[in-house]
Amino acid sequence: MLRPVRADLRTQPPRPGAPRGMRLPLVAAAVVAAGLTAACGPSTQPVGSAAPSAASLSPESLPSAASATESATASPAASPTASASVSASTTPRPGSSPTRTGAAAAGASTKPSRTDTAAKPVVAVPGPGYDSSADAQKLIDAALRTAKSEGRMVLLDFGANWCGNCKAADKVFAQPQTAAILGNSYQLVKIDIGGNSSANSALLRKYSPSGGTYTMPVLVVVSPSGTVRTDTHVTGNPSLTAEGINSFLHQWAS
Repeated sequence: MLRPVRADLRTQPPRPGAPRGMRLPLVAAAVVAAGLTAACGPSTQPVGSAAPSAASLSPESLPSAASATESATASPAASPTASASVSASTTPRPGSSPTRTGAAAAGASTKPSRTDTAAKPVVAVPGPGYDSSADAQKLIDAALRTAKSEGRMVLLDFGANWCGNCKAADKVFAQPQTAAILGNSYQLVKIDIGGNSSANSALLRKYSPSGGTYTMPVLVVVSPSGTVRTDTHVTGNPSLTAEGINSFLHQWAS
């Protein structure tokens, strides 16, 4: 009787349900398959979340791993919609100009205003004496151009290096107050007529055509257009002092 019973036991089908040790490999295989599907196809899982590796799972950690996966899936922290909203809020709208801040705005508010007229530069006054080798006509032409562009008068000083009155006038021209008047209002041209320069003598006759005996220095004030305004050969020289020459320069400066 024992043998038939044993035969029945061998042919008896296994009980339904696999042991727990057999279920674990099946669960691990399912997790790996889900991970491959997420890597190769569309996924609703947010970028930056990572599912736990099947190789690191133990039977005791399966429920907690599943809970962590569900929590990461439900978290909206890395939502693409939220990121798009932030990006849209910081992008300027078409047609709008960005607001200037900081140094740019400060610079715009403190920009100095331009003046309508610029101050005339101060011109250096020629030193004492007369240069007999200078081209007086070129000096006069250059002085007239500058006077026209800067709104000055031209003062022609005809004299000689051996002339005592010319030396006295040179000393006054070198004084600070007189030099300031000349530098601000005149283009001074000194022309030697004490030598044998026929060209310089012709210039004297051109700007002081009254002729006769000339008392040096002959001071001629010429406008920027070339018109003679005063000629001391006709009117007489001012006193060769600071007071006399300064009064003369102020009178014909404008």
